[in-house]
Amino acid sequence: MELKLISEKGGDKGSAGTVAAKDEIFARDFNEALIHQLVVAYEANARLGTRKQKDRGEVRHSTKKPWRQKGTGRARAGMTSSPLWRGGGKIFPNTPEENFSQKVNRRMYRAGMASILSQLVREDRIRVVDEFKLPHPKTKLLAQKVKAMGFDEVLVITDEMDSNLSLSSRNLHNVEVIGVREANPVALVRYPNVLLTKKAVARFEEMFK
Repeated sequence: MELKLISEKGGDKGSAGTVAAKDEIFARDFNEALIHQLVVAYEANARLGTRKQKDRGEVRHSTKKPWRQKGTGRARAGMTSSPLWRGGGKIFPNTPEENFSQKVNRRMYRAGMASILSQLVREDRIRVVDEFKLPHPKTKLLAQKVKAMGFDEVLVITDEMDSNLSLSSRNLHNVEVIGVREANPVALVRYPNVLLTKKAVARFEEMFK
């Protein structure tokens, strides 16, 4: 598999040649079901419990028996905080400690990530650059650099994340710069273009082999 190499200084996207990459990572068959499972699991694992409902012990109700046990013709009732009553507590209340995580084993994760990368190659959405660095932590420099390379929205994956890139990309909503270890299925499918450094390609081949 050959990935298109572009110049860091800009110009035509395909003018700098190609880079050899392993077919096992960048030419894998598309597995839609696996990719869907990967994306859903990743978003679920990032979800936090933000809901809180009260059970019958937490609602503010009197513990007095509403009426006597027998002789009224009505059903037996112990207290108005019963979940069967309007305004009573919930039987299985939502709590902030809820766990929404889903398990994806390592083999499935590697296969799914390779499938995403391969599909991006087929859709001509991946480019490779020798290296991607900034001399100073300035957002304007990063924006100009990305625009000169021919991108409007792009996910940049580098082999080594430094403070200059991290600080420069924080205020750009259309550019995200992450390290290889932070690469995830949601970010890969979200951006229309993905830019990899040569060393990042090698790291991916090591991680997902």
